[in-house]
Order: sequence, then C-alpha cells, then structure tokens
Amino acid sequence: MSKILICGAKVLGGEAQDVLIDGETIAAVGTGLTADDATVIEAEGQILLPGLVDLHTHLREPGREDSETVLTGTRAAASGGYTAVFAMANTFPVADTAGVVEQVYRLGKQSGYCDVQPIGAVTVGLEGKKLAELGAMHDSAAGVTVFSDDGKCVDDAVIMRRALEYVKAFGGVVAQHAQEPRLTEGAQMNEGVVSAELGLGGWPAVAEESIIARDVLLAEHVGSRVHICHLSTAGSVEIVRWAKSRGIDVTAEVTPHHLLLTDELVRSYNPVYKVNPPLRTEHDVLALREALADGTIDIVATDHAPHPHEDKDCEWAAAAMGMVGLETALSVVQQTMVETGLLDWAGVADRMSVKPARIGLAEGHGRPVSAGEPANLTLVDPAYRGAVDPAGFASRSRNTPYEGRELPGRVTHTFLRGRATLVDGKLA
Repeated sequence: MSKILICGAKVLGGEAQDVLIDGETIAAVGTGLTADDATVIEAEGQILLPGLVDLHTHLREPGREDSETVLTGTRAAASGGYTAVFAMANTFPVADTAGVVEQVYRLGKQSGYCDVQPIGAVTVGLEGKKLAELGAMHDSAAGVTVFSDDGKCVDDAVIMRRALEYVKAFGGVVAQHAQEPRLTEGAQMNEGVVSAELGLGGWPAVAEESIIARDVLLAEHVGSRVHICHLSTAGSVEIVRWAKSRGIDVTAEVTPHHLLLTDELVRSYNPVYKVNPPLRTEHDVLALREALADGTIDIVATDHAPHPHEDKDCEWAAAAMGMVGLETALSVVQQTMVETGLLDWAGVADRMSVKPARIGLAEGHGRPVSAGEPANLTLVDPAYRGAVDPAGFASRSRNTPYEGRELPGRVTHTFLRGRATLVDGKLA
C-alpha cells in the first residue's frame, strides 16, 4: 500500500495535526509531517475520528437481498464513516448456526468496504423456545461474541437466564430487544396523546421498561453481560442508570432517529416513520440525549433496517417497521449532540467507535489515533450543510426519514486498515 498523509485535520476535534498512514498502520501523528511519495489529503477544518463501529446493522443477506446485501450494506457503511458493523441475525435462514454466521463473515471479507462481525441468534429460528448453537457460533471462523434475537424479544425469563449463563463462559454478551409481546399486540406507534388522537394501537413504554428491569436483574444474578438494544424511553434510562449504580454489567444503545424524531411525525401517516421501537415523545428524546451525554447510554447504534420500496410505500398498518441509518447517523449525532453542546467530538468518537468496539470485542477498531495503531479512520467535514437525497445512497433501500431534511456534516474519507474506501465523499 502507498503512504497517505492527512494534513491539518483536527484529531478528535482538537488541535490541527498531520497523520501519516503507512500501509495498514498509522506511522506518525504530529505537525509539519512530510513523506516522500505519499498521497496528500488537505483536511484543514475537518475532524479526524477513529473509524465508526455499528453494533446494530441489518444487512439482510442471506434471504432478503431485495432489501440489502452484505456488499451494498458495507458500501453504505463506508459512506457513513463506518469501518466495522455487527450484522443482526434475523436473516433467512436465521443466523443461528455456525454455517450461517460463517457465510455472513465470508461475504463481509469479500466486500472489502468494512469489517463485518455476525451476531448470532439467541434462540433457534428466533422462536424463543430453544437456545441456538451459541458455543458453536463462538468457536466458528466468525468468532461470534454478541447474540441477539433482535426483531423479537427473548421474553421467556428461563431462556434468557440460560443464554446469559452460556455466554458468560467465553465473555460474550446477549443483546436484548426489549419488548414484552403481550403488551404490544396490535401496537402501531407509541402509546400516548398522539396515538389516542389518531386511533392507532398504542405501544406503551412499560413494554420496554419491564423487560429491561427483568434482564438487568437476571444479569446481576448470573454475573453476566447484557446489552439493551435501541433503548427509547425516559423510564428505560432510569432503570439502566439504577442498574449501573448497583454495579450490574449492563450497556445500552440509542439510535440516531430516537435522538431526533418524535411521535408527532406519525400524524402524517407516512410509513417511513414506522419503526420498532416506535418514535417516542419529546420528553423521551431529551432524556435519551442527556443519558447519552452522561454515559448512562453507552453508544449510538444505527439499527439500519433497509426495506424495498413496496414494503414501505403502502398503508400505515401494512408497512414494515424500520429505517436506514448508516449514511446519516453521524450527521444526526452532530445535530443532536455536538451542536447542542452535549458532546464534543471526542465524546462522539467514544460513543460511536471506542465503546461499541469494546462491547462487541471488535479487534483493531475503536483504537486511539496514534502511531502504531491500525489505520481505521474517518474524516468529517463538520461545516457542510445539505439536504438528504436518498437517491444518492449506497444502500439498496431508500427508507430514510430524513429525505429533504437539511443535516450538518459530511463524511469525506473513510480508511479501512489504511485503504481508502471513501474518497471525497465517493466510494473508492
């Protein structure tokens, strides 16, 4: 590989520095750096971050390649500044065996745009009845460490306890989709004033909060790790905060859309706003931002959920739940957290790279921007402002809630082990 010299970038938003990449590694960080035969990138005014890591991505392959493939999903990831993503298990067939997770892992290696770490299912077929082959998936070439039935809740307390006990043996983590199914039967949106006015079935906050409360207590009892997917309510924040005060090994994520959007948008009946968990109230949104700032919520995860046009362009009740997010996540975080003064860029790096890599054990990612470290890096132009145009997305799907909305910031370059996967905003 050739040398790359990034000149004048603000590392983690600090003082302007030069960064020399030599092969797969950061060779030097300082001022006034030079290098013969290096490709020079003038990055004055731009922010240099460690490559982003997404702990919650739906790549859909195998089985729903009409929505997304590992290739198109990783191209979207690189466009959004990600160098590693964790692929959820709700594929067809379900990623509940060593064979399926190894297939996803190999497809990720072939794509070359970012590292893909498969997440294994907790239960066979996501049916919640019998534990999947957790040990076999961990011992496979994919080396699975994160397990989740995301899209469905592991609602059986005995099954959840056994899963926590099993993964404890190899330091794994169970990532729970917190949704008590009996409390959300027929639910279409957040339960509250708006659902009452619209006459849509309500999705109560307690359906999420009751599962989180149960699972942090189970994790404490077992002495294992539990991770809460897409936490969405102020009450959930308080439960996680209480659990952490007790020393329970719990981590939690929030999505970009739950940091910005509210259930008021559902008044449009536009299915692009239909998501699981549902968009909540302004009170919840503000509580989530504060919790991400103070560390109660550990990370931002996209829950990138691509769907083909026909699954979203239909009546509200029939529409699939989910939004794409890899290509807009950093911009939403800049708007909701950086421009509000709740986080600085070092905090963004912590929540979107360092901690997700640590939770998922993503080797070589989330590392300091310093000499000797792997050159997994992201350059961001924070001064950019522009309307979101899904026609330009690398993702195969276009179900974004931000179409036409002006968002700040633009990823200009992404580097995976020293190789540019995105150059001047265009895929390499």
